[in-house]
Amino acid sequence: MTSPIRLDKRLSVQLQCSRAQAQQYIEGGWVSVDGVVVETPQTMVTEEVVTLADNANTEAAEPATFLLNKPAGVGPGGLLALIEEASHFADYALSQQHLLRRHFQRLEVPMPLDEAANGLVVLTQDWRVRRHLIETGPSLEQEFMVDVEGEPSPWAMSRLTQGLVYEGRSLQSCKVSWQSEQRLRFAIKDVRPGQLQFMCNEVGLQATHIRRLRIGRIGLSKMPEGQWRFLMPSQKF
Repeated sequence: MTSPIRLDKRLSVQLQCSRAQAQQYIEGGWVSVDGVVVETPQTMVTEEVVTLADNANTEAAEPATFLLNKPAGVGPGGLLALIEEASHFADYALSQQHLLRRHFQRLEVPMPLDEAANGLVVLTQDWRVRRHLIETGPSLEQEFMVDVEGEPSPWAMSRLTQGLVYEGRSLQSCKVSWQSEQRLRFAIKDVRPGQLQFMCNEVGLQATHIRRLRIGRIGLSKMPEGQWRFLMPSQKF
């Protein structure tokens, strides 16, 4: 029986590289033990098969930003549970990034979505993305589809697009159009929790379902509900 040895030491011997380089490979998610990715250099191994991915590199992993198609009814506490390999949007093949344990550290949701709503949510550990969304968020156009019931009051569309006051502030003008007899499209900025429901109520309508499709230039595209993908470095809100 082979004596247990740290994974980084075993890998450095196997690759004839330094321990520091071996640790970078492991922490980058490039090393598998018996086919399972292991990200902790101090993991003890004996006779297991240790494999380095063909495309491995020692570049520092960039902080992650996730784009999630949140299902309705999922609150802030349930978002992380949806980020897993099985729910990665496989059709989005542009990203070579792979999911690491470190990606779940210090994640924030700078532009949250009402729990009852579904659609695009951003989770990020990148301070640059967080700062951008907090500082410029009020000026970023968001696109929503809102299912409604009821009979709209006179001049409903003109009132929705401008002139309403919510929680003591005059709402910015926005674009609103009918997509069907029971669905409205909003292209709107600086949306606060409960605002779209309030706007609909003010013109005799009840919002029964809200879905966010886009924040700035980043949209859901064809990503199914409950799935996620990485924000690419070249993509900007």
